[in-house]
Amino acid sequence: MGSRLIIQIAWRYLRGKKSTQAINVITWISMIGMAIGTAALVLILSVFNGFEDLLSGMLSTFNPDVKITLAKGKFAPKSTFPLAKLKAIDGVSNISFTIEETSFFEYEGSQEVGIIKGVDDQFVNVTGIDSSIITGHAKFDDAVTYALVGSGMYSKLSINEANAFSPIICYMSTKGVGSPLDKGFKSMTAQPSGVFTVGGDIDMQYIIVDDEAVAELLELEDHFSAVEVKVKHEKKLPSIQAEIIKTIGPTYKVSNKFEQDAAFLKIMNIEKWISYMIACLTMLIIAFNMVGSLWMLVLEKQQDIAVLKSMGMTNQQVKTIFLGLGMLISIIGMMFGFMLAAILYWLQKSYGLVSIPEGFLINAYPIEWRFTDTFIVMATVLAIGYIASVIPAYRATKMAQLKSK
Repeated sequence: MGSRLIIQIAWRYLRGKKSTQAINVITWISMIGMAIGTAALVLILSVFNGFEDLLSGMLSTFNPDVKITLAKGKFAPKSTFPLAKLKAIDGVSNISFTIEETSFFEYEGSQEVGIIKGVDDQFVNVTGIDSSIITGHAKFDDAVTYALVGSGMYSKLSINEANAFSPIICYMSTKGVGSPLDKGFKSMTAQPSGVFTVGGDIDMQYIIVDDEAVAELLELEDHFSAVEVKVKHEKKLPSIQAEIIKTIGPTYKVSNKFEQDAAFLKIMNIEKWISYMIACLTMLIIAFNMVGSLWMLVLEKQQDIAVLKSMGMTNQQVKTIFLGLGMLISIIGMMFGFMLAAILYWLQKSYGLVSIPEGFLINAYPIEWRFTDTFIVMATVLAIGYIASVIPAYRATKMAQLKSK
């Protein structure tokens, strides 16, 4: 008997009238469960994709295309850096020297530890930080030292931007032992000029000011801790990065925009697949309904199985019929699941069906359905359907053997 006949028998068993109405009910419940499970898997991946794209895009406004840091040590004189060689590389657009260090901040009695980052007037062109400013402006080249504050640090220090008479005081420990009367730290003041938000720990830790002010605070005039580079064509980033590494040598570490946040993206990816696995386990539980419906169908079709056996059908072919029946239930449920997911995806994308509470950067959950997700979900659903069908199909061969005896 050919595979086409086996599929036809499985389809007839699925559509045909059962002696017990409960079998029909359980079969429909199985299909609905597979449909809901399929839609859930697609939407879980899509929501995580949306957050990943959102946060990656936001972080790219703070992180440069290429970041060059010292392989050993933290600070170095600007005169030691091969700036002319870097500028000569084809594809390099803008270059910015930055210097950062952990600092202690105080504002009207509120105190927090964070990171102070000094930047030059090219930093805006290299990173596009101005696009992430939610209030105020970025000022890094005025006579007065202004501070662009991360939204998290802004909240922790309870900063009142309208109060021009209360600056942020930044403290840094001094070098050496000093005299007994030495305070052991230096301080500088910075007037808040704006608030930025890019997500993650950056918002909670960073205050950005002019690099000369930070260098003076650190007693490291004309020093840098990183060189940040913007490239002309992002598609050529790998080749430009390789050329930079070749040009400046092993003294420096060169990271592209993805490598700078590798740990963060890795954690997000882990969370994404853990959530997906939890949803898969839930779907396995749903699949037990299909096990029950197939088991009951095997019991109902004992006489049919015996007839098919007498006509020359093998145990393997009997097993294939019920495996095919289980896969048909899975495929039909999966198709409806993709349709349901597509409808919900469109509603969320177009109208923000599920909103986010106030205080976040966006009004609704971001969502992005990637082409590869479709195949991942298809493979998962079919694998779960196959697992749920194996035991009833194996039982059908045993029933056939008992009936033949």
